[in-house]
Amino acid sequence: MPIIDFHNHYYPPAYLDALKRGSSRVKVTVDADGNPWLHYPGDYNIAVRGHRDIAYRDGVLREHGVDTQIVTLTTPGTHVEEPKEAMKLATLVNDEIKKAMDGYGRRFVGLATLPLNDPAASVKELRRACEDLGMRGAMLFSNVNGVALSDKRFWPLNEVANDLRAVLYIHPTNPVSVEMMKEYWLMPLVGFLFDTTLAAASLVFSGVVERFPRIRWVLTHMGGAIPYLAERLDRGYRAFSECRTNIPRPPSDYLRTFYYDTVNFDPDAVRLAIRFAGVDRILAGSDYPHQIGSIPLMLETIERLKLEESERAAILGGNAAKLLSLDHEQP
Repeated sequence: MPIIDFHNHYYPPAYLDALKRGSSRVKVTVDADGNPWLHYPGDYNIAVRGHRDIAYRDGVLREHGVDTQIVTLTTPGTHVEEPKEAMKLATLVNDEIKKAMDGYGRRFVGLATLPLNDPAASVKELRRACEDLGMRGAMLFSNVNGVALSDKRFWPLNEVANDLRAVLYIHPTNPVSVEMMKEYWLMPLVGFLFDTTLAAASLVFSGVVERFPRIRWVLTHMGGAIPYLAERLDRGYRAFSECRTNIPRPPSDYLRTFYYDTVNFDPDAVRLAIRFAGVDRILAGSDYPHQIGSIPLMLETIERLKLEESERAAILGGNAAKLLSLDHEQP
């Protein structure tokens, strides 16, 4: 069974060059080591070599015995730009990820970037990515410039994703009230996790998950606090009529159909997610090559779980291979 890292990020060099020379809202500086820094509210990312050098990344995966990475862009995303620029950059990123997929066989599998501040353009780009580029879905951000993913402006995108039986992978971005999180790295350490939690809960209570049942939802960072708070959401469903308006079943029924990556390197937290959603809904993830990510910790955490070997193999790669209809041959 292969090892598949479901959560990691890639900044194509052509995308970084476009940010530097264009009219982007993202400020790019370069440090003494030649690494681009992408600055945006409450956070910044350092695009180290692993973020932008696909050949180097291939070597890192070989070193750690990882067979495949499910490659995505990361914050700040293209939706922070003007709509026309967002579409141009999303197209560029997806074309560049396609090149990585073609150049390294099964080593890299892409999920699309979408210009989410233009829902109509996002519909077109999702279709192109899945039907022309061979991608299995897209990564969505937990809010789009403060607009919830459950907002009806995104329902046409959900309709297409439902028709395609696409994977929609929710990754956090600048939370609402990010101004409260600028000290002590509270945005990525706390805000990210709760923005993912908020997005997932809103998608369920709004009826999006009920209405579009063929979408395969995946949550980063082990779903934020979803496995921990699901009981409270069910309590709200029983207590408040508003929570029953759009769904006929308790929220946990829907949330147990989501997939959760293991970017929480505490085995006890992973055990909680397994107890909540089941072994078949857990996907190995490293958050490579962010400062806070680690392929060795991903592997070590999964190794420390008391599981049957078949269950461990499922988390390491079998579940992802099944979700994305990947073959099991080595790259």
